[in-house]
Amino acid sequence: MSSDFETYEQDFGTITADLTNKIGRIPKLSGEEKTQLVLNVDKQLEEVRELLEQMDLEVREIPVQSRAMFNSRLKSYKQEMDKLEKDFKRSRIAYSDEVRNELLGEDAGSSENQLIKLREERAHLLDNTERLERSSRRLEAGYQIAVETEQVGQEILSNLHSDREKIQRARERLRETDANLGKSSRILTGMLRRIIQNRVLVFILGAIILLVIILAIYFNLRGH
Repeated sequence: MSSDFETYEQDFGTITADLTNKIGRIPKLSGEEKTQLVLNVDKQLEEVRELLEQMDLEVREIPVQSRAMFNSRLKSYKQEMDKLEKDFKRSRIAYSDEVRNELLGEDAGSSENQLIKLREERAHLLDNTERLERSSRRLEAGYQIAVETEQVGQEILSNLHSDREKIQRARERLRETDANLGKSSRILTGMLRRIIQNRVLVFILGAIILLVIILAIYFNLRGH
């Protein structure tokens, strides 16, 4: 399971390194070339999101005692993804000095003011979008915590149920053992009683035989 996670990590590192390079190039481009690069970056970001989803699923399958380390690594990758998305959004509305001069041309004064105003409006819109995304991530994190808590609760209930069955089986074995001990005790008591009875009978028979011998000797001597 962890080997799959590490494979996803390698893919994540390769794609994000390429994305960082491409995002840095976007402000230096314009026109169709910039549009194509933006579309390419957007597609790669979607691939990274799918990778993170796969990594998240892998982490949920890892045993609870080993899950904390992988959760920490996944969290850092998500933070890196958030940073890439922010950089990408900023790069789409940013222009290098060379591109800006090319776009503005002779009407540099008024057009630059309009461009600054447009960038401020876009930046404001970007901030609002980021706040919504943060709220969405917090809700998603809360949901994940709830799911993990439910899973832990189910595992605890399953363990308790298993322990309860073990205790019940142990009690049944104890009852069987008590019953067997009681039966054995009754058998031993009966055997002991018969042994005592046999010894008493042997003692009585011995006494009778001894008495008969004594009487026989007595009458024999008396006859002489």
